[in-house]
Amino acid sequence: MFSRRCIWVNGPVIVGAGPSGLAVGAGLKNQGVPFIILERADCIASLWQKRTYDRLKLHLPKQYCQLPYFPFPDDFPEYPTKHQFIKYLESYAKHFDINPNFNETVQSAKYDETFGLWRVKTISTGGPIPVEVEYICRWLAVATGENAEKVVPEFEGLEDFGGHVTHACDYKSGKSYFGERVLVVGCGNSGMEVSLDLCNHNANPSMVVRSSVHVLPREVFSSSTFEFAVSLMKWLPLWLVDKILIILAYLILGNIEKYGLKRPCLGPLELKNTAGKTPVLDIGALQKIKSGKIKIVPGIKKFSRGKVELVNGHTLDIDSVILATGYRSNVPSWLKENELFSNDGVPKNPFPNGWKSKGGLYAVGFTRRGLSGASLDAISVALDIAKTWKDETKQKKKSVAARHRRCISHF
Repeated sequence: MFSRRCIWVNGPVIVGAGPSGLAVGAGLKNQGVPFIILERADCIASLWQKRTYDRLKLHLPKQYCQLPYFPFPDDFPEYPTKHQFIKYLESYAKHFDINPNFNETVQSAKYDETFGLWRVKTISTGGPIPVEVEYICRWLAVATGENAEKVVPEFEGLEDFGGHVTHACDYKSGKSYFGERVLVVGCGNSGMEVSLDLCNHNANPSMVVRSSVHVLPREVFSSSTFEFAVSLMKWLPLWLVDKILIILAYLILGNIEKYGLKRPCLGPLELKNTAGKTPVLDIGALQKIKSGKIKIVPGIKKFSRGKVELVNGHTLDIDSVILATGYRSNVPSWLKENELFSNDGVPKNPFPNGWKSKGGLYAVGFTRRGLSGASLDAISVALDIAKTWKDETKQKKKSVAARHRRCISHF
């Protein structure tokens, strides 16, 4: 049984209560613009609260990860833990009095060209019975992000494997893997950190490295590698900064190719800008690889009972599989438009021009530049909506006043 409601929103609807959605909300609060945030989970930042491992810390220094208008507390470390970051986000929402509509999943959002309005249909499961709600609004801000859904590749024979298979989003700690032979599929930051955590809990991880990967030290010259690169890019072209980073990585980390980690042809910054592929910032996994405690293996051919056959013909006996295979956008499943977003659910126009489309549609947090990119988007979106909202509100007031004067003149 469903009940149905229709709600007019005097301002934008924001879809997603992660850092991106909260940042837009804060900007709108500062401008005095009303809004509603719709969130399918029962909390803010559900990716951080429910789908991250215990040992996670921010990969970049806190000054590059804070949201607009509200810095991190001074007593937070340079690389806050996930629990500290969640605490910061909760303080952020409280400070700006942001109260999302939780347990509300967007089914569709479609632009009504006849009336120039968005129709956002949801199912709310927060009460005793599900409620179908349709929100009518002038502006729609998509803030569901690049990591809304886990990516689970298909592997031949995986259903016959028989051991425990999980995605990295459901991995919390290596405690339950003590003594096990674990295959970690994926060599990005998540794959590296999960493998390191497994080692620290006396498991025996083998990490699948199917393609090339940039591994950089987290810090150079006593500052973060990211901060160092940002400073260089103020004075040097991107290709030269990439060259410097690769040389420094070689000097600090050594020749990683002899351990099975081949570097891509494109530099780390160029690869991030063109393909959205983030370089790995090493926090200890490389030392475990060099010592042989984390084994590097090539791509997977197929699984069988308790085993995996690799593309080089070798077979490994394994107990568990952890898929560190990444995430994707879910925008194409519910947003009915084809101007702003591609079929992959990311803006067609690259940063910094992918945040706005016609008809009052906006995108926040799809820059492939982490929290700093999301913050820049959020500031632009909030200011743009506020300008139009204020102009239209003034126009309505003038129109109402004019009608009121005409009414008086009739009497």
